Amino acid sequence: MNWSHVTDGDLSPNGFSFSGICAGLKESKKKDLALIVSPDNSICSGMFTQSIVRASCVDLCEERINETSGSIRAILINSGHANACVGEAGIRDSIKATKALSKLLGFQENQVLICSTGVIGVQIPINNLLQNLPNLVHDLDNNKFEDASQAILTTDLCQKIVVLETFIGDRKIKISAMAKGSGMIYPNMATMLGFLTCDCGVEKEIWDGFIKEAVSSSFNAISVDGETSTNDSFIAINAGNSLDTKYLPIIKEGVNYACKFLAKSIARDGEGANCLVEVDVSGAENNSDAIKIARSIVNSSLVKTAIHGSDPNWGRIISAAGNSGVAFNIENLSMSIGNFKILENGSLIEEYEKDKIISYMKSKMNNFQSVDDPLQILIKLNIGNGKGKAWGCDMSKKYVEINSEYTT
Repeated sequence: MNWSHVTDGDLSPNGFSFSGICAGLKESKKKDLALIVSPDNSICSGMFTQSIVRASCVDLCEERINETSGSIRAILINSGHANACVGEAGIRDSIKATKALSKLLGFQENQVLICSTGVIGVQIPINNLLQNLPNLVHDLDNNKFEDASQAILTTDLCQKIVVLETFIGDRKIKISAMAKGSGMIYPNMATMLGFLTCDCGVEKEIWDGFIKEAVSSSFNAISVDGETSTNDSFIAINAGNSLDTKYLPIIKEGVNYACKFLAKSIARDGEGANCLVEVDVSGAENNSDAIKIARSIVNSSLVKTAIHGSDPNWGRIISAAGNSGVAFNIENLSMSIGNFKILENGSLIEEYEKDKIISYMKSKMNNFQSVDDPLQILIKLNIGNGKGKAWGCDMSKKYVEINSEYTT
């Protein structure tokens, strides 16, 4: 890969600034209000929830990105309150917040977006938010990326950030991205917010294509519990001098990597989860079919619970694949868990190493160290060259506990 991880020092792309503060929106007194500000001549693209029940802020973001042809300068994010399904108050408070912020920053009102996350049906404590906007703006700095990433979290157990850099000639280019998401995660944009910034200028049409493709193979390929939310948003902004078009594949590579890293981080931090699961499907008729099958497997509650019990229940995996809507011949299919093959050309391998598979599955439990060490399920269809991956997690009793008490 052309990109390397940045873990300390300057985490912000050139010209971008961030802030994250406690505005008294959440009872926990944790950071709950974030701001991202981009340079002049920025280009913004966004992908949003596919649910027909949407928070007003989602509609507002889409409208303003379209209205300004992507000329967005600021994103305000509040956590703890989804501000969805609250009637006229939802759009009224979103407009109040962005109008007040635009005056403080000196931007056009339609250049300011707002994203909300938290409990559905609960309004933003708008007075607290408005009173703290001057503090939020005053706190803006190119060294506050991590503060902003903390302020967008809800039930997340950890921050989800990735910072990458590469050199093209003497020029350093950086991508910094953050996300939140732990529950209500399904491959239709999940209950997630994600924000990516890059200090290389890319034209709107090309940038739109980069983001659409990256989301398709990352945030739209994860599942925790099969639930799509009202507020899901992924917004990406680039700004800076453009590169020769021959270098654009390098920028695309970085965007794809950042999105997949964050998507896997979300799946790994699924509510009550113990391990990250990666389903790798190859030999499909095309890439789209491969991803559909992989998504179907990671989204199966029966597969998730079997993984939680370290049970190599291959029948559940094959059943979920067959329920994907993609046609294939079971007689061509091979399947492995980790490096241990279970099926070959649709037939169970005699005396397959069940005990070793169980040991392998147990070894992946409680692995919080890396998104690059998942429990792997591999499916080969042997009918074409299509390939694709999806990510999920096990489903535990803790998931039920968390969600039975979420609003109480």
